[in-house]
Amino acid sequence: MLEIKNLYKKFGSFEAVKDVSISVPDGAFLVLLGPSGCGKTTLLRMLAGLELPSAGQIVFDDHVVSDGDKNWSVDPAKRHSGLVFQSYALWPHMSVRGNVDWPLKVAGMAKSERAARVEEVLALLDIGPLADRYPNEISGGQQQRVAIARTIAPKPSVLLFDEPLSNLDAKLRVEMRTELMRLHRATGATTVYVTHDQIEAMTMASHVAVMNHGRVQQFGTPADLIDHPETAFVATFVGTPPNNMVPVVKNGTGYKVGGRHMPVHPPADDCMAMYRAEAMGMAAEETTTTLPMELVEMSAIAGRTMVTGLGGGLRLTAIVDQPPTARIGDIVQFQLPPEPDSWFGPDGERIR
Repeated sequence: MLEIKNLYKKFGSFEAVKDVSISVPDGAFLVLLGPSGCGKTTLLRMLAGLELPSAGQIVFDDHVVSDGDKNWSVDPAKRHSGLVFQSYALWPHMSVRGNVDWPLKVAGMAKSERAARVEEVLALLDIGPLADRYPNEISGGQQQRVAIARTIAPKPSVLLFDEPLSNLDAKLRVEMRTELMRLHRATGATTVYVTHDQIEAMTMASHVAVMNHGRVQQFGTPADLIDHPETAFVATFVGTPPNNMVPVVKNGTGYKVGGRHMPVHPPADDCMAMYRAEAMGMAAEETTTTLPMELVEMSAIAGRTMVTGLGGGLRLTAIVDQPPTARIGDIVQFQLPPEPDSWFGPDGERIR
């Protein structure tokens, strides 16, 4: 349904999006995940037709809608797609009903058909009782529902979301995630959703593209990203808590792990060892396989305790059954497992 082929976007000499290629089937829920400035919103704007690619193509349902090589793009209004902005962008002088009705009116739909479709969409988003109110008379969460209702009213084939939940409080974000997944199932529209929140990505997506510095670091299912991260960036950006990445450096006839000599057998002289937080432990005393760290944080998580320490330029996190008896600021010993879960090279690429 949606295919992106070797897409580039330059602003002057700056490359915001670099050689991105993604393909997802009809009805997929694709999340573009990454930190601020990674290029995900620029990519979404190109999908919406608000930016012209510098090179590469965008294909909706076997029809090219943007071609950067030919400097050509289909008008945003003719792409059969809908975009939900981060700021909601509701018309303040129109009621909720008016906001949802307007794109249907612009599309030339008959008045009776518009009225029926508006009522259908308001009911789907559970905002029917708000139909005669104005945007300044409803809450932020309700405004978000109106923005979504307005977008899906024309029945677009592709739905585009630009961090739509970032302005909501934590509880409402969780509720709206559930509503958006329900909406996706109800409409069947192929969805592209931009976020920097990896919890949103892991809970909502059928496919995830992790971006950094304009490139896709890894593309796959949420399970793929968690179980088999292909780069050190993905390994430390995806997951709650993130994986621990510890440098391993050759030193004489042995190796230093996190600055300490340890009995390890890495696949290269200088690389990084990845340890999952649930594989880490806490030791009562220092041994040849522990790293001393300053205890900086402890928090309960699903009946266990997440322990975080700082030291030697590293930040390590362990998930343990019994929390240490130490206090914040004390030195504690993080126990490394006998073998890392994965190895990564100096360039951040997975070795094994």
